[in-house]
Amino acid sequence: MDPWQPIDELIVKRRILPAMQAIREAEGCSLQRAIEVFDERCELLRRTRPDAFAVTREERGQGVHT
Repeated sequence: MDPWQPIDELIVKRRILPAMQAIREAEGCSLQRAIEVFDERCELLRRTRPDAFAVTREERGQGVHT
């Protein structure tokens, strides 16, 4: 099983905060780096799983305030 699969599922389901927490745990990184990884993963999913990842770039961060 791909270790990113559970994180990817959180991303496509728009469960942003749990996805960020999972990224931080998996990577052992800072919040800033987790945000970067999250963005990179979103772009990868947009290219490789366009049907499952239907959230636009603008919608991706709705409801999240930093």
